[in-house]
Amino acid sequence: MLKELSPNAEQLKVKLLNFMEEYVYPNEKVYEDQLNEAESRWLIPPIIEELKARAKDENLWNLFLDDTKYGQGLSNYEYAQLCEIMGRSLIAPEVFNCNPPDTGNMEVFIKYGTEEQKKQWLEPLLSGEIRSCFSMTEIGVASSDATNIEGSIVRDGDEYVINAKKWWTSGALDPRCKVAIVMGKTDPNAEKHKQQSMILVPFDTPGVEVKRHLPVFGYDHAPHGHAEVHYNNVRVPVSNILLGEGRGFEIAQGRLGPGRIHHCMRAIGAAERAIDLLCKRANERVAFGSKLADKDVIREIIAESRIEIEQARLLTLHAAHKIDIEGAKAARKEIAMIKIVAPRVSLNVIDRAIQLFGGAGVTEDFPLAAHWANARTLRIVDGPDQVHLRDIGKFELREQSKKELVVVTE
Repeated sequence: MLKELSPNAEQLKVKLLNFMEEYVYPNEKVYEDQLNEAESRWLIPPIIEELKARAKDENLWNLFLDDTKYGQGLSNYEYAQLCEIMGRSLIAPEVFNCNPPDTGNMEVFIKYGTEEQKKQWLEPLLSGEIRSCFSMTEIGVASSDATNIEGSIVRDGDEYVINAKKWWTSGALDPRCKVAIVMGKTDPNAEKHKQQSMILVPFDTPGVEVKRHLPVFGYDHAPHGHAEVHYNNVRVPVSNILLGEGRGFEIAQGRLGPGRIHHCMRAIGAAERAIDLLCKRANERVAFGSKLADKDVIREIIAESRIEIEQARLLTLHAAHKIDIEGAKAARKEIAMIKIVAPRVSLNVIDRAIQLFGGAGVTEDFPLAAHWANARTLRIVDGPDQVHLRDIGKFELREQSKKELVVVTE
């Protein structure tokens, strides 16, 4: 049985659904038109700031934070259900200041930042005045294993010197991006998981070079974008280190748990948008003498889609609830499971909708193609499927061994 939402969470859910219908969906095309009509696609469409201001006024802001000092104090389980609603639109997460990588970075500042770091970077992020980026992934190594990171962070007196070549740094092209969290090695000779550190790099620091833009299946994701960024002898004060030397892997793990819930619930939201569009199209479109909705094959794909969505949602909410009760470490298997299931389900449902729409499904007239590209990328983001499958198998074998030991002991 699903756990009931608190009165506050239920009220926010209703407000959010209404806000999406009244302001977000109608302005998706306005957003795209403003982006296309601007002198550069890397300028911020005015409508997004208008929607952000309205969301703030309606107290639909920083919903992802479970700390009432900074946000609404929702549990992971509660926020997951709001996150799904936002996932139905590609512009919605930013409207409510719930967009990655800023959400993860804000959580890092709250958990691990000093008071000075919070004042300088967290406060403007919380208010939506600036954006940030996260530089971990590197070109030459399998970055799904953070211990492979080769970028260096070397202390030189009162400064650290950073040399690293990073890519898939999301948000680096956004003109509002003011700070990067960079992961590199401070001590290559230390214990395997204590070689890495994270450090704050103001994005206007000399030596920070945005080398190129990286499109995703042809989508530029402007004005946010993804970039290859080089840090060439970048010098920052020693006070910019997060938590301390050798704590980077620890921070990375702490950042990923709730973030994967967010990714998965947004993917489920995209699937819900796809099935809505699929059903509407099926009821409107006539082929071979009858509406598509009257054909058994179409009803079958609708049924398959609904079954998969419900399964993925329940599994993800279960993982979120376990994080709330036992912590992210105890929920590692469940988190790995949803990271595989949610993108796969989202891709399945969106693909069926595209098939039903035919040629229209791969155009920009409908959001299906863009949602599909996002869902496909999610099978790589935060670790590829194969890494999570390996971990699930390992956890399962360990749990089965414990059961056998209990039986033998008894």
